[in-house]
Amino acid sequence: MLYLLNYYLLFVCAKFFTTPRENKAEDQMAANPTRATGQPGKMKKDESLLGKLGGTLSRKKKLKEASDLQEEGKNAINAPLLPGGPELLPEDTLLEENAERTILDPTSREDLNFKDLQKVLIDWINSELEEDRIIVKDLEEDLYDGQVLQKLFEKLSGYKLNVAEVTQSEIGQKQKLQTVLEAVNGVLRPLEWNTEWSVDSIHSKSLVSIVYLLLALAMYYAAPIRLPEHVSVRVIVVKKKEGILQTAHVTKQLTSTTTEMMIGRSERDAFDTLLDHAPDKLNVVKTSLITFVNKHLNKLNLEVTELESQFADGVYLVLLMGLLENYFVPLYNFYLTPESFEQKVHNVAFAFELMQDGGLQKPKARPEDVVNLNLKSTLRVLYNLFTNYKNSE
Repeated sequence: MLYLLNYYLLFVCAKFFTTPRENKAEDQMAANPTRATGQPGKMKKDESLLGKLGGTLSRKKKLKEASDLQEEGKNAINAPLLPGGPELLPEDTLLEENAERTILDPTSREDLNFKDLQKVLIDWINSELEEDRIIVKDLEEDLYDGQVLQKLFEKLSGYKLNVAEVTQSEIGQKQKLQTVLEAVNGVLRPLEWNTEWSVDSIHSKSLVSIVYLLLALAMYYAAPIRLPEHVSVRVIVVKKKEGILQTAHVTKQLTSTTTEMMIGRSERDAFDTLLDHAPDKLNVVKTSLITFVNKHLNKLNLEVTELESQFADGVYLVLLMGLLENYFVPLYNFYLTPESFEQKVHNVAFAFELMQDGGLQKPKARPEDVVNLNLKSTLRVLYNLFTNYKNSE
C-alpha cells in the first residue's frame, strides 16, 4: 500500500512540472503555424462565433478609419477658408447648399455692454411674466423652444395664440415658433421692420437673433426699460456655396441712441395724432390735465404749471397717487428731493407701481422717458390718471 502511494505522488509531481513546458510548446505552435504544420500560410480556420465577431469588428474599424481620413481631407481643404480666431463647432459647418449660419464671436459674448443688454431684457421678461411664474435665466436656453416667446407675445399683445401649451419634440417646438413669429411679423410688417430672425435661427439658439427679436418687441410695445445705447456685436457668417464653406466677419448694431429707438416704440395713439396733425389743440389738452392734477395737489399746497418738467423727478406723481387713492405714502419709499438720474427714475417707477396697485394697467411709457422730459410719455401717464380718477374728489 505504501508502495502504491509513493508511485502516485511521483506521477503527480511529474505531471505538474511537465505541463508548463507542453503549454509553452502549444503557444509557440499557435504563434508560428509554419513550424507546426510544415506548410507556410496554412492555419486551421477559426470557425468559432468569437472569430467571426472579431472579423466583423475589424472590418468596421477599417471603414471608420477610412471615413475619418476622408473627413480630415475635407477639413484640410476647407481649413484655409475658415476664420483663424474663434473655433467653429461641427454643427456650425454642417450646412446645406447655400445655407447660412451666424455665429457670435466669443469676444462679443463677453462684452460688458452686450451682457448689460441681455440682463435688461431678462429682467423685463421676468417682470412681464411674473404672474405666470416664469423665470428666465438664460436667453438662449430658455427661449429657443418658443414657450416663453409665446407667453410674452400674448401678454404684450393681448392675443391668444392657437398653439399647444407644452411641446417636447423638435417638430412641435418649430411649429410653435412658426406660429409665434408669424404673429410677431404680422404686427411689425406695417412698420417695415427688418426681421433679423427666423424659426431655424431661434431654435438653433442664435443669441443675436433672439436679442433682435426681443428688442423689436420691447420697442414696439414701449417696454418700460432703459436699453443700453450703441450696443453692437461681431458675428461670423458661415455660408456653404458649391460645397465649400465661406466665412465673413460682420458687425451687427443692436441698439442706437435712446431718441432713435423711441421711434416706433409703441402703437400710435391719440397723442401721436394730436402732436402730428393738431398741435394747436395740444394746449387745450395740457390745460385740462393741469386743472385735474392741481385739483388734488392743492390739498398739499402744491401747484403745477409745466407738465413735462414738474413731473420729471417723480415726486408729484407719487404724491398725486396717494391723494387719488386716499392714503399717505411713507417718505422712506421714495426720494423727496432726488438729485441723481437714478433717484428720479426710482420715484417714477415707484409711482407706476402704485398705479398698478390701484388697478390701473402698467404704463406703456418708461420711467426714463418721463425723467428725460419726453412730453408724450408724460401726457400718456397723466391722461391715464385723468381717465380713471376724473370724478374723484
